[in-house]
Amino acid sequence: MGQLCGRCMQLLRDFVAFVQRMSSDLVQGIKECLTLISKCSCLNQNSSKARQLYKPVLQPHERVTAQEFLQHIETDFEMSPLGKDSLEALRTLAFSENQGLQQSAALYYLHMSQHMNVPLPVEHLEPFYALLRSADLEVQQMSSLSLVSFLLEGNIDKELVVQMGLLEPILDLLESEDPTVQCNSCACTMTLAVLESNREAIGAARGVTPLLSLANSYDPRVQQNAVGAILNLTQSEKIQQILCKEGALPVLALLLESPDSEVQYYSCAALSNVAANAQHHEAMLRPGNRSLLRTLISLLSSSVDKVSSQACVCLRNLATSADIQAEMVAEDVLPKLCSLLASGSKDVHHASIALLWILSQHPHNQDTLACAELLQSLGMLLSAHKTDPVIVGHSACIIKNLSLSKNRQRIFESPCIQGLLQTMLSTDIEEDSLHYVTSCLAGLAKQEGATVHMVQWMDEPLTKCLVRLAGQLEHTEPSFQAASIIQHMTGHEKMMLLLKCHSGEIQTYLRSFLTHQEIRFQQLGISTFCRLREDPDFSLAFRQSQMAKLLEQVRQQTEETQELLRAAICHEDS
Repeated sequence: MGQLCGRCMQLLRDFVAFVQRMSSDLVQGIKECLTLISKCSCLNQNSSKARQLYKPVLQPHERVTAQEFLQHIETDFEMSPLGKDSLEALRTLAFSENQGLQQSAALYYLHMSQHMNVPLPVEHLEPFYALLRSADLEVQQMSSLSLVSFLLEGNIDKELVVQMGLLEPILDLLESEDPTVQCNSCACTMTLAVLESNREAIGAARGVTPLLSLANSYDPRVQQNAVGAILNLTQSEKIQQILCKEGALPVLALLLESPDSEVQYYSCAALSNVAANAQHHEAMLRPGNRSLLRTLISLLSSSVDKVSSQACVCLRNLATSADIQAEMVAEDVLPKLCSLLASGSKDVHHASIALLWILSQHPHNQDTLACAELLQSLGMLLSAHKTDPVIVGHSACIIKNLSLSKNRQRIFESPCIQGLLQTMLSTDIEEDSLHYVTSCLAGLAKQEGATVHMVQWMDEPLTKCLVRLAGQLEHTEPSFQAASIIQHMTGHEKMMLLLKCHSGEIQTYLRSFLTHQEIRFQQLGISTFCRLREDPDFSLAFRQSQMAKLLEQVRQQTEETQELLRAAICHEDS
């Protein structure tokens, strides 16, 4: 968890597009710049001997290079990588000590980054080193921005950038005093940190400290990119250790209160990644200091879905102990989670219901959580998302946990039972989800108060579904649980009438249960047979199908097993 979302990547692309709109005359600018330089009197080789005492700003060979590059611009400029000669000319301009020539090279790269749609060959990366190292601020701005553009568009291999030695000058630019350079270098670092190998390289090059410093920047662009880079770095456990030692936790906790929702999201996602590693919990939740928990709980009410969703994820990762779970419930987290269950966002639903599942596992929380509002929300969510495996599976587990509370009667009176039953009718429900649902219903069916409500919602399609599931022994758990639900509802007249329409299918799965290798299946088959036999129609059907003969065979096998066990026990005792 913790990758940049599409919207965040789009923000960077919008910034690049802003520069792109301003760069339509860049090619002409390069031409004019090189033309003026080539006509400058400093290129006059007949100047006085006094001037020969000093190293000229523009080297003689650079004049020729500038003219050749200008000729290339004028004749065959295309939005594609340069040929060998033109590339050599560009390299000469980039490594020149003349700032004007470096600006021309930086302008060329910037323009290429806005229009080129093919990967940049590796040999074109070498000039970037000189441009990023340039003492000229404009060169730093343009070259760092073009590198960001190439990276975002996927036209440069991220791993290759580090291998070519460009990481060092990029990290050095983090300490620039210019906000534009800071913004671009943070964006480069953030993009490079998507790869695990690059994260390790950034940590080894001590890139964490300047990023933490820029996370407190007053420039919103710089702050967003710096925190975004930290977020990507937190995907590495090794970098998490470095971040914690460098004091990242209080910085990120403070950024949760930022007015910028992007900064809130990045910092919250970064803390979620750190919280996924339990060894950091002590530092994140020091005794007597629970401000982080309170801040995260307050973010559950954020109007920005991804912020509230990420706050749920962070709280879930932190809720590993009963004490922390109890404290979350005491901080009035329940009303906020109920509101999130009514959200229109799938991600918010998944994050909030996963947190509720964690909280429902603690017995001391179950009475509080088993409230009418939460159960109503769960029932509505189940009805609206019958095929969502996350919602169905977690809801079933939560209801099963809450059925252990003293307020279990509220479950029986809520829409939860109907919602669980209806999910079984979906043909798209996954096997794991089906297992959780049938297990929950089987547990509820053991309580007479719940069975009455279950029978109330039973109809022909649901009965057919339960009988079908019971007969699918290849799905062991759903089969057993479905048969258990049927067995507990056979005491109700309505259910018996519905089951009579499926007498043949019921006898088929009962025969399979009676001969099953697991004792629990045999016992369930026998108890179901006994209950159904009380009905005259089923009793007649059993006699006609020779079920009694099969039961007699099971009895004989059981007696033989008992005799063998007695013999084995006597032998051990002797």
